[in-house]
Amino acid sequence: MPHSGGGPHPQPYPQPHPDQGGGSSWPTVLDYLVARFPEDATRLREKVAGGEVVDEAGRSFHEGSAFVPGALVYLYRDAPVESRVPFEIDVLHRDDDLLVIDKPHFLASTPRGAYVVESAVVRLRRQFDLPEISPAHRLDRITAGVLIFTTRRAVRGAYQCMFAERTVHKTYEAVARVDPALAFPQTVRSRIVKEPGVLAAQEIPGEPNSESRIDLTDVRSDGDGDPRGRYELRPHTGKTHQLRLHMASLGLAICNDNFYPRFYDVAPDDYSAPLQLLARSVEFTDPLSGQRREFVSRRQLSLWPDSPT
Repeated sequence: MPHSGGGPHPQPYPQPHPDQGGGSSWPTVLDYLVARFPEDATRLREKVAGGEVVDEAGRSFHEGSAFVPGALVYLYRDAPVESRVPFEIDVLHRDDDLLVIDKPHFLASTPRGAYVVESAVVRLRRQFDLPEISPAHRLDRITAGVLIFTTRRAVRGAYQCMFAERTVHKTYEAVARVDPALAFPQTVRSRIVKEPGVLAAQEIPGEPNSESRIDLTDVRSDGDGDPRGRYELRPHTGKTHQLRLHMASLGLAICNDNFYPRFYDVAPDDYSAPLQLLARSVEFTDPLSGQRREFVSRRQLSLWPDSPT
């Protein structure tokens, strides 16, 4: 049974023929489910009583529904208990078509892996009762800033196409070390690949499929007297971890990046060192109204606390 609220479809369970299950049969569907998942017996009875267990036509089973060998039973298993990510979502804009948020670090954008309930999609769906909410673009869990959602399925394609066709202007802010030997602005192009099941992306030889413009906008000394810079990053493409890889390729790994240039483990509930990367602004021509729109994050990076907003 997949997690409730996390997967797109409930899991079907075929009711076996008696000669396929050790010669046993069951009087009711509920008897079969309890026999199959005895550790969930109490919760299964609650789900049947609540009409949450259905057949392939979507009709709810009740406590006395007869077991039919070979028929399908559909249900969700409850999601595992997730620790709350202790940061709130700030709403920058809401209308009939869009919900634009200022996402905090450490909150996943969409349900995935260990983060289902504790994702922006599920939180917003529940908070605003928006069953059709969907992100128009991606933002990593450990990256903060502007994230745009569509609120109706009818407009989803139009806004997602803006990002696919690269007609959206995105500006990020990052904090990293300073290399006096580097002149700015820099345009970095490389070929980035991300293998399924592998956490980190990598740059490989070949025709570039990614491009970022990087500029150094301010320099300060940190507590040890070493220079630290604030960088403006403008991605032309949207490959996974593109900005983090391109900064690392210049020898300017973004502060608190535990993936690049080398991976080190961080506990899921360790919020002490957020990645110093912020999606500062998103600007585009609205595909429905034709109006020019810009949304700007109000957040500040912890290592550059008085960044302009």
